[in-house]
Amino acid sequence: MKEITIRPVAYVHNERKDPLTDDFWGEMVSEIILVDNIPSEALKGLEKISHLEIIFYFHEVDKNKKINYCSRPRGSSKWPKIGIFAQRKRNRPNYLGSTIVKLLTRVENKLYVQNLDAMDGTPIIDIKPVYREFLPNDEVEQPKWVSHIMQDYWEVSI
Repeated sequence: MKEITIRPVAYVHNERKDPLTDDFWGEMVSEIILVDNIPSEALKGLEKISHLEIIFYFHEVDKNKKINYCSRPRGSSKWPKIGIFAQRKRNRPNYLGSTIVKLLTRVENKLYVQNLDAMDGTPIIDIKPVYREFLPNDEVEQPKWVSHIMQDYWEVSI
């Protein structure tokens, strides 16, 4: 299998420094700053788009830690054992995450976004506009336990 090389297009700057914190991402405003070799004109047109999909690299994951391909979400015995591709854990085969964020504003080579669950210094692999036509046309289904696990995820920190 041929390896691929991916370089960051930007980096995250925000107040979240702890890589092990899972919850309380609500109202977090992050700054996404393009790398020097990508001109600010690459962001032209985003002003008319409300949401972006941010694909990022979990750079703070311990790469020596074995990936558990089937486990209980958050390690809790309350939840069923499921495969890594049925979870959004950071310790995964390619250490990639993605989140749909609200675009607040763009200033030059910077985007200010809300609800990006990536910590300070996170490399951004790609930025994509969210178009209605790419969202599901039907109801999204998920197990009931997902809503329980996620109940504090987008809450404001106390």
